[in-house]
Amino acid sequence: MDIYRAAERLMGMRDADWRRHANPVSVWTRFSCLPLIVLAIYARQWIGWWAVPCVVLACIWTWVNPRAFPPPADFGSWAARGTLGERVFLARDQYDLNPQHIRVAHVLTGLSVLGLGPLVYGLIALNLWAALLGLVAIILPKVWFVDRMVWLHADVTHSIPGQALPDPTLPHERIPQ
Repeated sequence: MDIYRAAERLMGMRDADWRRHANPVSVWTRFSCLPLIVLAIYARQWIGWWAVPCVVLACIWTWVNPRAFPPPADFGSWAARGTLGERVFLARDQYDLNPQHIRVAHVLTGLSVLGLGPLVYGLIALNLWAALLGLVAIILPKVWFVDRMVWLHADVTHSIPGQALPDPTLPHERIPQ
């Protein structure tokens, strides 16, 4: 099972959605999704069943976020290249990738998964410190993962991160114009 492709299918991401998600505002606000879900679940102690619609709204934001912003005019930013690199990683069977990129991506994903333990415990036991520890343990490796995807994108496209990149189309994309 490929957890990365399963997540992409769950989100229903298409080529046009990925282009929109490459907007740096989308990438940076994406990091709000898990904290909002965690806050909504943790808030059940204060707001009772009103936490359920809060969780639903946070989940809706998680789905809407990659689609909420227009594609950037320039795909050269760290956030945009991280998103493009993730696209390459998801299509890794179509590219000759440096195996180190794949290993590091798996390790960072594994580290994020380890954060689920304290997060779930903290949410069940209403232990704020455990929940925060789990949240940080999930998010920090994800930020590192995005950074690694910038490297991967640069390797595949032979481009320089930080320089303007007006056309992000990758060989495997089928983006309607």
